Amino acid sequence: MSDHNAQAPGADPHSEPSSRAGTNGQGTSSHGTNRHSTSTSTHSQDTGDSKSTLPSQHGYNGPIEPGPAPIRVALVDDQQLVRSGFGMLINSQPDLTVVVEAGTGADAVRALRNHTADVVLMDVRMPGMDGIEATRQLMEMAAGAPAGSARAEQKIVVLTTFDLDEYALAAIHAGASGFLLKDAPPEELLEAIRTVHRGDAVIAPSTTRRLLDHVAPMLRSHGAEQPQHQAAVARLTAREREVFELIALGQSNPEIAAGLFLSEATVKTHVGHILAKLDARDRVQIVVIAYETGVVSPRG
Repeated sequence: MSDHNAQAPGADPHSEPSSRAGTNGQGTSSHGTNRHSTSTSTHSQDTGDSKSTLPSQHGYNGPIEPGPAPIRVALVDDQQLVRSGFGMLINSQPDLTVVVEAGTGADAVRALRNHTADVVLMDVRMPGMDGIEATRQLMEMAAGAPAGSARAEQKIVVLTTFDLDEYALAAIHAGASGFLLKDAPPEELLEAIRTVHRGDAVIAPSTTRRLLDHVAPMLRSHGAEQPQHQAAVARLTAREREVFELIALGQSNPEIAAGLFLSEATVKTHVGHILAKLDARDRVQIVVIAYETGVVSPRG
């Protein structure tokens, strides 16, 4: 079942509440449970100037600092039922909000030219433009955005139906920050969004490791075509090499810090140096490079 419409839920903040509910004649719907129904542009324009104040009877008239903005999520899947289910789950969380839905890769690229998402959940197998090509185009858009902007920091998580999916690996090569099984428990999906937004851990490391073990021969072949990765790994210091190997095994910063008797701040500094020396986007690409260069070998 395909749905070729993309939407940004609640994209018109000036419309009457009654016009947001239900489904319009063009197949664009809004979630009745969406408590964060403001548009992406409204999020981006909110500079914190509209701070409220406590009533004077409380004895304080100073501004109330707003809480952190919710993580903006885009859902891209050709099955409307999947999008609806994920959307209701995500919008049930106070720190997450769905800002874009799309039924094809092409629709997702068009929608995300006008709306900014922090994390994109991308189905890898869709008719027309698949998740691999959509990921590639979105990463090109991110690369052209100003450094440090929300668009430049956008992360993509690939959704797949089975864990040994070479399409998922192709999407990671295209720029995705990891992948997640569609039948993952709800709490794993929610934590994956938060994790990839933080950028401090590999998503579902055990699942990612199974995929990489499965395609290790392909990775080694790909690595042989990129000798710059071997040279970059050789430039790591002894301590950076230790951290590099532990990242490749799926360990988080706190786990690495505990194992090497370092502070988390020191580990974070090492991770930053490793990313820069390897010219890697994120920790998932560090793991891929570890496989390509033979630092990590597939488990028997």
